Amino acid sequence: MTGVLTAQGIDKSFFGVKVLDQVNFDLQSNEIHALLGENGAGKSTLVKILTGAYRRDAGKMQLAGAEVEPRSVAEAQALGIGTVYQEVNLLDNLTVAENLYLGRQPRRFGLVDRAKMRRDARALLARYGIDADPDETLAHYPVAIRQIIAIARAVDLSGKVLFLDEPTASLDAAEVQALFAVLRQLRDQGLGIVIITHFLDQVYQIADRVTVLRNGKMVGNRAIADLPRRDLVAMMLGRELAEATAHRDPDAAPPDTPAEFRFQHYGKRGSIAPFDLDLRPGEVVGIAGLLGSGRTETARLLFGIDRADSGQALVDGQPVTLTSPEDAIRLGFGMCPEERKSDGIIGDLSVRQNIVLALQARRGWANPVPRREADALAARYIKALDIRPPDPNRPIKFLSGGNQQKAILARWLATDPRLLILDEPTRGIDIGAHAEIINLIAQLRSDGMALVVISSEIEELVSYSSRVIILSDRQHVRELRGAEITPQAIVAAMATPGAAA
Repeated sequence: MTGVLTAQGIDKSFFGVKVLDQVNFDLQSNEIHALLGENGAGKSTLVKILTGAYRRDAGKMQLAGAEVEPRSVAEAQALGIGTVYQEVNLLDNLTVAENLYLGRQPRRFGLVDRAKMRRDARALLARYGIDADPDETLAHYPVAIRQIIAIARAVDLSGKVLFLDEPTASLDAAEVQALFAVLRQLRDQGLGIVIITHFLDQVYQIADRVTVLRNGKMVGNRAIADLPRRDLVAMMLGRELAEATAHRDPDAAPPDTPAEFRFQHYGKRGSIAPFDLDLRPGEVVGIAGLLGSGRTETARLLFGIDRADSGQALVDGQPVTLTSPEDAIRLGFGMCPEERKSDGIIGDLSVRQNIVLALQARRGWANPVPRREADALAARYIKALDIRPPDPNRPIKFLSGGNQQKAILARWLATDPRLLILDEPTRGIDIGAHAEIINLIAQLRSDGMALVVISSEIEELVSYSSRVIILSDRQHVRELRGAEITPQAIVAAMATPGAAA
């Protein structure tokens, strides 16, 4: 193999915040290279610099030994660097041939030579084993075929380097294997390929090497054949995994306590494989897994945001239907989402209005919560959760992240929920609010509430969880209980191979 693309000392800052810090990266020809890291690691920023979408602040970049500085995606393509994004950037209303040659149609006498375009398209499709009609509209074909058509276009345009952003996110197992066959063919023809993905099984199926970024820095570059899964997971998490049990109650919700909530063979095709989950009052069930493992998909299914297409849900032994969050709220469920700003708060509404929102939804919009009751609820939870500033009329968008999170928790506590689902409840908040929310989780458990807590903070899960469910590649792969719950055991289980999604 020979070096085709190298980057050295890449720096990038936005508004004074450094998101890439002296990052080095190299890609060989005849190689499939996985670029991995959790949210905020800097993967997307690095790729945008290498593909011309962003300008770097410092460092240098070489393509086939010559220093380059692409100023746009088009300029990068002209140099030989192509990109295919997760959402295929083609036009469904145009034909396959028109998409393949959009912007570079062959011409004759000043007009588009459609006959030649069809011939060239047919030859290009045959080269990749794509069974598609050049004259058929792109919308006629499934996502997997459109993905391969987008790759064929990018390679034909560029021809040296190909970046793929989550190429398998919307594909089933058979489609993944068809795509991988094309990628291996391209690698064997001399192309250098970079894949951004969160599916570890697929990394071990397709990648030759892996680079891991964490907090804007490169922390490792290893041959996949020499990298055990557990070591890869540890590289991505990047922290000492000390024991932490300060908040755990080993006697909470013993296994013989009747389950109030049961999810049996519950799943959704393309989102999360069917799983069994029993939830009891007075226990915290932690959910651990790398980004893309199916953590949030599980929460969305439990709360009715996504509708299950297999299995059944039972509350107090009776089957229930979860077709919407309204159904979940009526059953006594609450959920704090991972994306606080986009999915949690309504920024222009006041703190008081945000706190009473779920209670209002449960009662129905034709039966508004009286202002006096709303004032009392807001005052109660502002004091109980120490929301600052303690002004119920202040637009919630002006509060800090930690205080916004506490207001969302107050929203659900105001409904007196039986089951509370928390997706990354301590992400992006200050240390003081962080500790308060950890203490609140322990208190709610002691008060008899059932909780499901999703967190990438392993030590936190160890500290308060009665049980921990580990996910890998959109499957529930293991459950840890009692003394089994250690950071080391969670990391080992997260690295367990699962089936490709």
